[in-house]
Amino acid sequence: MRYGEANSPWEVRQVIRKLAHDGVDHIKVLSSGAVLAHGSNPKSQEFTLEELQAAVDEASHLGLRVEAHAHSAEGIKNAIRAGVASVEHATLIDDEGIALAKQHGTYLDMDIYDEECIQEQGKTGQVPKDMLEHDASLGQAQRDNFRKAVAAGVKMSFGTDASVCPFTDGAKQFAYMVKYGMTPMQAIQAATSNAADLLGHSNEFGSIKPGKYADLVAVNGDPLTDIRLLEKIQFVMKDGKVYKP
Repeated sequence: MRYGEANSPWEVRQVIRKLAHDGVDHIKVLSSGAVLAHGSNPKSQEFTLEELQAAVDEASHLGLRVEAHAHSAEGIKNAIRAGVASVEHATLIDDEGIALAKQHGTYLDMDIYDEECIQEQGKTGQVPKDMLEHDASLGQAQRDNFRKAVAAGVKMSFGTDASVCPFTDGAKQFAYMVKYGMTPMQAIQAATSNAADLLGHSNEFGSIKPGKYADLVAVNGDPLTDIRLLEKIQFVMKDGKVYKP
């Protein structure tokens, strides 16, 4: 947060220029309030449409893409209309938002496994009461909307909302994605080829082809039959080097 807040389209542009100067790869904006933040309302908007449009426009001139954190229906739709590459969480997306995402080719990055992690941490006092209340009111809605978005054919990528759940638990989301409407192959593609496309690096990774990074994992069995096998990785190769034989 050392870059400060932005309270107008011109301030948004100024912050993005600073970020670009410091060599960032992507820009993330908060179109709505947050769950894990005191005094924030996830059902509210934090940036106007004009501010979001300024973010996307300025980033585009600097060769950068914009991702938008958004829980609220209006925050999601404003972000899509502004031209973001993806919407993170997309918790309360409505039918209009789903149609807009499909029309614009916007990715939804819906971290539907977070609910378990947040509530489990709440039992041990790691998450404050107000944040737990935010989360409890949104968890099932996000999963129901995930199912709707998948059925509508919206582009989907695999997101973990890093650090909310332990990194070692990220793969548990595959089973939830399948439970809420994806085929096992769709879930795998969300984390591989779709994710690479969203990041703008499909020529480098996301699939197994000559000339791409040799980033591979392997399991004992067929994850298309049992997606939970991806929770038990037996082999890891990164850029051609074996890290877990």
